[in-house]
Amino acid sequence: MRRAARVIIADDECMFRASLRQLLAVPAPVVEEVYGVAIGGGFEVVGEAGSGQEAIDSVRALRPDLVLLDISMPRLNGLEVLRELRAELESTRAIMLSATVEQPHLLTALRLGARGVVQKDSATEVLFEAMVRVLAGQSWVGPTMVSELVDMVRSLAGGDGERSGRPFGLTPRERQVLALVVEGCPNKEIAQRFAVSEETIKHHLTRMFDKVGAGNRLELALTATRNGLID
Repeated sequence: MRRAARVIIADDECMFRASLRQLLAVPAPVVEEVYGVAIGGGFEVVGEAGSGQEAIDSVRALRPDLVLLDISMPRLNGLEVLRELRAELESTRAIMLSATVEQPHLLTALRLGARGVVQKDSATEVLFEAMVRVLAGQSWVGPTMVSELVDMVRSLAGGDGERSGRPFGLTPRERQVLALVVEGCPNKEIAQRFAVSEETIKHHLTRMFDKVGAGNRLELALTATRNGLID
């Protein structure tokens, strides 16, 4: 997407909306240089909403590319907004924002069509990365939430996942890296565990993505859980 991505900010805190609006006004070249995240034409905030109903009305009227949606809002919370907008989420992608992400809410948000979940206290580059990936058609949750999501999938599947036993051709080291991905460890920590560079870990991840057909860390972790690829 080379044009600016059209964004709606839906949050009942006026100061938080203002902070996000200012943050997203940073020119694309600055974001790419400072945060290392390519955002094409940048972001354009085309609307704001202070309640769930306003969020629904704004999305339907403005048809943005992306809506940043607070989970706790008056007059319909974020999950209720997702339920109401399920038809619109084919063209407008949603990222759920939350001060604290509870496991049931995380899974429910993803089931209702949210493409990503970001905690409000996340670093700026985390939000930018989430937005870029979601706009590119991927799903995204923060590294710290991957392990929680995997635990929920395991629980729903009866404790051990489906355990199809498909090996996918993963090497022993790739399985070790995969186990840490499922735990929610970032690349830097994984690299330190194995005394290698982050580039080496990125190389392992790229190979694993190709082998299992995953597009990102979340899909990789869920595939590993469903297929019993880790102990």
